Amino acid sequence: MENHEHPRIELKIGDITRECVDAIVNAANESLLGGGGVDGAIHRAAGPELRDACQALGGCPTGQARLTKGYRLPAGHVIHAVGPVYRDGQHGEPALLRDAYANSFALAHRHGFRTLAFPAISCGVYGYPLERAATVAITATAIALSRATSIERVTFVLFSQPAFDAFDHARSQLRTE
Repeated sequence: MENHEHPRIELKIGDITRECVDAIVNAANESLLGGGGVDGAIHRAAGPELRDACQALGGCPTGQARLTKGYRLPAGHVIHAVGPVYRDGQHGEPALLRDAYANSFALAHRHGFRTLAFPAISCGVYGYPLERAATVAITATAIALSRATSIERVTFVLFSQPAFDAFDHARSQLRTE
């Protein structure tokens, strides 16, 4: 898909576990031990070694990120980012979501990753409204890409057409802000 708004930010609807990138980002919970949605799908596709590696990490606070190998995934690594549970937007949720993305990018840069795939962090069972989450995600991504980093391409692998549309709209706003 041609992207005129930002050539290094790609959007698609699909299965993040099939992405051939340096690292995929998992929308993890604080235990890092798997859960529902994309988290469960990543754990199933990566195999039991991923759970063992996550258990050894001892969890991860909301807004932070941790790194493991990708094991049976096509991606070489998994960045486990813990986004916030959405309450009403008045309990630090935007800052925590921004931190989850920023800390993921910091890990990717530290390890020299060139290609990343993200899901819509916190938009599943954590209930973050798509439009608000997309704005935070795309803005954090544009900021990370504007800095001198190793990252060449970021793909958002989204779960539905409404999610795609929300992220596409947020991406289109980058030029006008």
